[in-house]
Amino acid sequence: MALKERGAVESSAMPLTDHLRELRSRLVKSGIAIALGMVIGWIYYAPLFDWLSAPFMGAVDQAREEGRAVTLALTGVADPFVLQMQVAAVAGLVLSSPIWLYQLWRFVTPGLHRHERRWAIGFVAVAVPLFLGGVALAYAVLPLGLEVLLGFTPDNVENIVSVDRYLSFFLRTILVFGIGFLVPLMLVLLNFAGVLTGRRLISWWRWIIVGVILFAAIATPTGDPINLLLLAGPILLLVAIAVGVCVLNDRRRARKRGEEPDYAQYDDDETSPLDDTASPLDDTASPLDDTASPLDDTASPIGDEA
Repeated sequence: MALKERGAVESSAMPLTDHLRELRSRLVKSGIAIALGMVIGWIYYAPLFDWLSAPFMGAVDQAREEGRAVTLALTGVADPFVLQMQVAAVAGLVLSSPIWLYQLWRFVTPGLHRHERRWAIGFVAVAVPLFLGGVALAYAVLPLGLEVLLGFTPDNVENIVSVDRYLSFFLRTILVFGIGFLVPLMLVLLNFAGVLTGRRLISWWRWIIVGVILFAAIATPTGDPINLLLLAGPILLLVAIAVGVCVLNDRRRARKRGEEPDYAQYDDDETSPLDDTASPLDDTASPLDDTASPLDDTASPIGDEA
């Protein structure tokens, strides 16, 4: 009996053990891919750094034409090595992203239904171009923002910018732009999950415009109206497309439901119609009603003998 109980406990623990082994395998494969990407980034460090520093160098040339001294500098003995490691790490994460995203996908998909997997594949296929579009826009806007910021340098003052601080500023800017382009996709995801409806999003159009403008004002390097509109305009266009997709999806669901009432179209404080169809069991007498038990009025033989 004890052996059977022990076997039952071990069999119940095996799924968790297999799950942890699979997680370890996925992490090891992802780590190897990132390490190989870092090696490539280390080898091609010079052209990668030229690409990263190109927006700043364009702003430096503009500042020098206006008589201001701006310099991109390293201030520590070990800073060149640390900088090359940082650039290689960023390159490794970017180059190996298809592999570690695939490993993450394979780890998550066993817990999803078939239709949820199809949704996820579609969202990933759309998310990558949107994120890259945000990064490209950030790379185009960044020189304008740097020119405005460096333009505040007083005359006869040399502006020495640390390379690591510029790299942090560069990465933060492109990440914010890329994430901003993913917000409309999140709205569609919530609609497909049944959390938000297209009608509700349309009713929030004022707040959506205000939220996007506030996000663009905080995310842009300078906060001036030109850069703000360069970010807010595309996001608002993508949000409008996302709302249209949500409306079409709501109509598709309504046609699929057929005669079933669509309670999602009513607000939280709005009364929805109730189904007045009587249940087939209403006013139907139970077969046990008024039925005497076969044991009723039956004398107990024990009582008579007593």
